[in-house]
Amino acid sequence: MLIRYICPVLIPKMFQNNYQITIGLEVHIQLKTESKIFSSESTKFGEAPNTQVGIVSAGLPGTLPKLNKNVVYHAVKLGLACHSKITFLNYFDRKNYFYADLPKGYQITQDRTPVCVGGKIKIVLKNGIHKEVLLNRIHIEEDAGKSIHDQDENFSLVDLNRAGVPLLELVTEPTLQSAEETVAFLSELRKLVRYLDICDANMEEGAFRCDVNISMNKSGASVLGKKVEIKNMNSLRNIQKAIEFETTRQAELLENNQVITQETRGFDVQTDRTFSLRKKELANDYRYFPEPDLAPFEISSEFIETIKGKMPELPWEKLERYQTQYGISKYDAQVLSEEKAIADYFETICLHCSNFKSAANWMMGSIKNYLNETGIDILQFPISSFKIAELIASVDNGHISNTIATQKIFPILIENPSALVFELAQKNDLLQENDTSQMENWVTLAIQQCPDKVIEYKKGKKGLIGLFMGEVMKISQGKADPKISNELLNKALNN
Repeated sequence: MLIRYICPVLIPKMFQNNYQITIGLEVHIQLKTESKIFSSESTKFGEAPNTQVGIVSAGLPGTLPKLNKNVVYHAVKLGLACHSKITFLNYFDRKNYFYADLPKGYQITQDRTPVCVGGKIKIVLKNGIHKEVLLNRIHIEEDAGKSIHDQDENFSLVDLNRAGVPLLELVTEPTLQSAEETVAFLSELRKLVRYLDICDANMEEGAFRCDVNISMNKSGASVLGKKVEIKNMNSLRNIQKAIEFETTRQAELLENNQVITQETRGFDVQTDRTFSLRKKELANDYRYFPEPDLAPFEISSEFIETIKGKMPELPWEKLERYQTQYGISKYDAQVLSEEKAIADYFETICLHCSNFKSAANWMMGSIKNYLNETGIDILQFPISSFKIAELIASVDNGHISNTIATQKIFPILIENPSALVFELAQKNDLLQENDTSQMENWVTLAIQQCPDKVIEYKKGKKGLIGLFMGEVMKISQGKADPKISNELLNKALNN
């Protein structure tokens, strides 16, 4: 059943009630394998151009491909996570087209028997609405090389290092209805393949990219409009911009009784506009036929059960567990489970302390801020999870205040990660003061510095207690025990 949606954000106001938009995706997922799909060359990214090209990926006559078993393993793993049906008997096909970065003149792929059929991925939109995005298929194929058009004004250059790198192509049903849904789906899929450890999903390196298919027709039409494909998108931001532009372009054509041409278009990041690359004779004009050089491969029930037994905890499972096991909010759980490496670090903190809320606050506060400021990821973070747990324990035990921990001790640990928290606090005179007489002096000074606020407080502005607490912490340089200080302040101000 076709799902229709009027998208007020993407279509100009004058057209809002006139047209329906339908979007389908073809997502290319570059797999994490050490060697290519049909040969032994390395798949390492960033090597010198054309240094990882063998006789098979170069397409030399007489060479025969041999399937990398790990590719099938990764494909089944993704299929199981997406609730897809696994195909037991699989064939390869040749997808024929000529381009400079495809030496053989054809791509080995799966047309007749995709390894995974159907499936779904759940997404959550900004307004809280949940939606299941239906999948058509996931199939195995090889990547092409890379054409480079901006390094020489007279020639296009070709790097074949990527030729033969294993890919999964995930094809959705045409059930996405807006740029927001599209970006939400791609974000969820990107997170999923990282959790499964089958792809690093680095879009800048082309490891996770997609073709966006957009159809538009009059509201209430029973059939889809002509499909326009936007090719090789590798940025979520640009995907959103491309959909917004293309939707407006097609709506304007239909509004002026012009025909939408079935074609493939590119996206210009400088102008945020799509442009025509080539017309298509048919929706599928690649002339597929069976691959004669590769025997069929069979996926057994035992193979599938083995993979099921090794499946990691998936993002949505982790989200639920964090709320029940650690007692943190859904929002905190969503932030902490967004990236697997962040989630792993958080969980190791929780192994060493019982204050899970404080662990979550550290992850989303000081640690996240440091990662953002330095541009590093959690795997490069210098302080161990055990040391963060030690900081939390020191605050909970009353040895140091939370302010001292975040503003004083944390920066020192960044420079000296092996130092002991208590010794640092002691050495730098940062231990929390709980001597009542000393704190009474700090409270008295804080009250004396704000005589006008004392009058306001006594007239009923009880919220000013926070201001006085701030003054106490400032005077004590963060060493005053907050609980005792608050009690002393209330006593002094209410006399």
